[in-house]
Amino acid sequence: MSKSHLLPIFSPLPVCFQKGEGVWLTDTQGNVYLDGFAGIAVNAVGHNHPRLVSALQKQVSELIHVSNYFRIDLQEEVAAKLCEKSGLRGCFFCNSGLEANEAAIKLARKYGHLKGFNEPKIIVFDHAFHGRSIATLSATGNPNVRRDFAPYLPDFIRVPAGDVEMIEKLATTTPGICAVMFEPVQGEGGIIPIPDETMRAIRELCDRHDWLMILDEVQSGIGRTGKWFAYQHSGIVPDVMTLAKALGGGVPVGALVCGEKAYGVFAPGNHGSTFGGNPLAMRAATTVLQIIEDERLVSNAEKMGQYLQEGFRKALKGVPGFVEVRGRGLMIGIALDRPAHQCLAIGLKHRVLFSVTAGNIIRIVPALNIARREADELIERVTAVVKEFTAATAK
Repeated sequence: MSKSHLLPIFSPLPVCFQKGEGVWLTDTQGNVYLDGFAGIAVNAVGHNHPRLVSALQKQVSELIHVSNYFRIDLQEEVAAKLCEKSGLRGCFFCNSGLEANEAAIKLARKYGHLKGFNEPKIIVFDHAFHGRSIATLSATGNPNVRRDFAPYLPDFIRVPAGDVEMIEKLATTTPGICAVMFEPVQGEGGIIPIPDETMRAIRELCDRHDWLMILDEVQSGIGRTGKWFAYQHSGIVPDVMTLAKALGGGVPVGALVCGEKAYGVFAPGNHGSTFGGNPLAMRAATTVLQIIEDERLVSNAEKMGQYLQEGFRKALKGVPGFVEVRGRGLMIGIALDRPAHQCLAIGLKHRVLFSVTAGNIIRIVPALNIARREADELIERVTAVVKEFTAATAK
């Protein structure tokens, strides 16, 4: 290959795909792979879903973009569906999870100013990942991601993930706190669910101190964990939620979803997006949401997630280097006792796709419509990868 004109930001694996069907991908050489990654939890309804393809083709032939200077009825349709499923009040649409989190940070800061704080502060968690802009990087807890980009924005207070006692202490010692922002299931941090009782305790603290509870559901939302949103396992409702990834089924769509407390914080001109919520993006979102609902993919995520987790535990039991399987629904992490990046190349050999996060966690986030026979195949192939890798790297 001739020299690349792309910035050396990514280190792509030596494979290029040209066709997808369900949970299967075919590369340019005709090799077929089982996709346990779904484009980082994006392809919620799989590749080449006929309803999504048809809807996008029709929309492209009619109208792609007009801008938010004009009313876009499809935005109202998607917002109504998200509010119905979440119990929240209203939406702002953008293009990515990073943008949704950036909007949430801005909203929290204005909320703090409306309360009279000159320097509003947001509590965030260790090991969090909220994005790579300067604001979202300031909220992110991964030192490897943050390295070399200082100075960061001030007034993010980092605490150990889920440390309710420390959050409660901060409430009495640190003036100006306006929000707590975290992921109900840490994705890049290693597929770590925040316990339900912790979620409820933080909700109570936010109510008591009039803080915003901001949940980053960019990776865990839209059915991924076996509920429409991961916070619903705990029975609470946040004040602000951020979404992206699965919402567009592959088309870039992000959303900020607000409850009553946060709904009126932004005024006209406070925020915006050129591409956000355009007709093509909203056609993708409304179609994906309808497919998930019609095909009962939220319950399938719960059922197949449990099946896969139990299957991996059984298949990997006793394998040297295997530590545990954790996660929620179809957001699954296989923890090993050593850095696991080499597993990616071995995965290509076994024609199976996944990612490695937090250094030693094999992340499995397949399409929500994965079937049992495909789940069995995924267990078999990933197990073969782990066994080959741990044998080759025996301590």
